[in-house]
Amino acid sequence: MQNPPPSVARLVAIKAIHTVIWAFFVVCILAIWVFALRGDYAHAALAIGIVLVEVLVLILNGWNCPLTAVAARYTDGRHDNFDIYLTEWLARQTKLILGTLYVAGIALTLAQWSNASL
Repeated sequence: MQNPPPSVARLVAIKAIHTVIWAFFVVCILAIWVFALRGDYAHAALAIGIVLVEVLVLILNGWNCPLTAVAARYTDGRHDNFDIYLTEWLARQTKLILGTLYVAGIALTLAQWSNASL
C-alpha cells in the first residue's frame, strides 16, 4: 500500500486537530450550562473564560479559526468543512449554534448567580 502524499497527510492531521479542538470548546460551552444549573459558578466562570479566549482568537483572525488558513495550504477545496471533520451543514452553522449556546449559557449563569445571591 502506497503512502498518501505529504499534503494529504498534513490536511488529515490538521482536520483531526481542528475537530478535537472544536469538540473541546463544545464541551466547555455545554459545561457552562451544567455548572450554572448546579450552582458551581466558579467553574462556570472558568469555562466562560476559556471559551472567551477562543472568541478573542476568532475576532482577531477575522472570525476564522487560524487552522483554516493552515488547512487551506494543503487543498484547493473551500467547502464549509474542508478544514474539519464535521458535516458541511454543521461546519457552516457552528458559529451560530455554539455562539447562541455560549451567550445563553452566560445569561443562565448570571441569572442563577443573581438568584442565589438574593
